[in-house]
Amino acid sequence: MKFLIVATVLFGAALAQQQRRQPAQYQADQYQDEQNQDQFQGKQAQQVYQQESKGRHESTTFIPIIRFDKEQGNDGSYKSSWETGNNILAQEEGFLKNLGPNPEDPGEDLNAQVQQGSYSYTSPEGQLITVTYTADEKGFHATGDHLPTPPPVSPEVQKGLDLIYAGIKAQQEAAERDAANPQLRRENQIPQDHNGQYRQ
Repeated sequence: MKFLIVATVLFGAALAQQQRRQPAQYQADQYQDEQNQDQFQGKQAQQVYQQESKGRHESTTFIPIIRFDKEQGNDGSYKSSWETGNNILAQEEGFLKNLGPNPEDPGEDLNAQVQQGSYSYTSPEGQLITVTYTADEKGFHATGDHLPTPPPVSPEVQKGLDLIYAGIKAQQEAAERDAANPQLRRENQIPQDHNGQYRQ
């Protein structure tokens, strides 16, 4: 019981002393505590980084650029090619493509940058990989023997797609004819009464 009373008195005294501290001293102590915590966390992060980097190579092998050529035209066109010391070969050319008048501003033309080229390298398995690509207003398209290709479309599915496309084309042609000749459109309409019901 005496121990409990002594502990309570000591805790009360410590609390009173804490409350009597100057606000500046309290803020300084709090700042020091935060600094110590940041240093501790920084040391922990450094130890984790050192442990993770033990398995990594200590040195880096630099790969030289053996050849680099580039021609730049005043019209936005260019040609470039390069080769590295580990047998990576690449070439690319680009030009501006006119897409016609801007729908928002008919006095101005729309242009797209077209890039096409290829690159090749040797895979870790020793296979020569070659990629040929084009990038234009329709997106990026790459081809290569190593790239997966979709399976061929079965004849049944292709026949269904052909019928769908033929129906869409017929609808577009009918819409164009109707737009060109409004009188013909009125003659081809099914007559309806004032309630929207079809007449016999």
